[in-house]
Amino acid sequence: MKSIIILGSTGSIGTNTLDIVQRFPDEFRVVGLTAGSNIDKLEEQIHRFRPKAVAVSTESSAALLRSRCADIRVDIMSGEEGISHVASFLDADLVISAIVGAAGLVPTLSAIRSGKHIALANKEPMVMAGKLMQDEARKHGVRIFPVDSEHSAIFQSLEGHRVEDVRRLLLTASGGALWTLTHEQLQDVTPERALQHPNWKMGSKITIDSATLMNKGLEVVEARWLFDIPESNIEVMVHRESIIHSLVEYKDRSIIAQLGLPDMRTPISYAMRYPARMALDLPSLELTEIGQLSFCKPDHDRFPCLNLGYESLRLGGTMPATMNAANEIAVEAFLNHGLRFVEIAQVIRSTMDAHTQQDITCLEDALEADRWAREKAESLVHALSH
Repeated sequence: MKSIIILGSTGSIGTNTLDIVQRFPDEFRVVGLTAGSNIDKLEEQIHRFRPKAVAVSTESSAALLRSRCADIRVDIMSGEEGISHVASFLDADLVISAIVGAAGLVPTLSAIRSGKHIALANKEPMVMAGKLMQDEARKHGVRIFPVDSEHSAIFQSLEGHRVEDVRRLLLTASGGALWTLTHEQLQDVTPERALQHPNWKMGSKITIDSATLMNKGLEVVEARWLFDIPESNIEVMVHRESIIHSLVEYKDRSIIAQLGLPDMRTPISYAMRYPARMALDLPSLELTEIGQLSFCKPDHDRFPCLNLGYESLRLGGTMPATMNAANEIAVEAFLNHGLRFVEIAQVIRSTMDAHTQQDITCLEDALEADRWAREKAESLVHALSH
């Protein structure tokens, strides 16, 4: 039986992971869970899965959870220290890293340094400090299995092939909720409209990232470090149906792709049980019923965030961490009606322009860039909203 820890258990990836655990109780045991502020859902998970330890973001939430779970033997901790403790000190075979945003970097790195294999659903740690993450993984004999549907598709399409034979990685993008809107229509987009993703059910932050195409910018950075492929060999194409999750082209011009209906339980289960596959009770992909798949190039004028991802990777060092932090601040402001949709890219652009790029030699370098960029982005948001 494989023991697992889930960082971010109350989000969409976490709940889908627990759905798989519940379907295969003889194969997986949950020993640790962490969450932000959704203690109602976490309490339910504790009662159902009986982990050894859990952690939440604040001590007040932890105290409330302790009173609610007094009849269960479980250690309940709080803060970044508590979350990192769950990630690193519990005995486990696999850590599912699904904390949204930069907050996932420290606990994920802690898990790597404790020698645990990682199923990585949170792209931001690899964006902020990809080289450091991979260096630490090699040092501690840890494998990082991608869970994002696009990176899982690339991982699967690389299996059995030589990396030196790769010509291109082709990341597919759904285009998000706003792909058909004109530049003029994008000026007045509300958060409610941007959250209406046509294919995937995801958290609010990643759904907005999908709408701006920043999600693909982040994925380009992540793919560079996950697969050791330079950014010049990573391309993005819009595929509205979200059936082909990504492709790999080899130097003989053969292309291998991974296809499937949009359901995150497929890539999650592959990471959980690699190299075996699990018999999931999901609908089959019937291409004859779909009939047609469409593809087009991304529109960089209407959706400039994709180019910002490429640019941050070319500049390197602390620039991807700066871009990511500015994006998190801008998206949060947009969701709170404090920023217009088209101003998200403006805040990121201005923050990157103001940043002096430096090399990342340790975790503190990435965290300092993140701190600086958040402060800068917040000042830009404040100026735009007044």
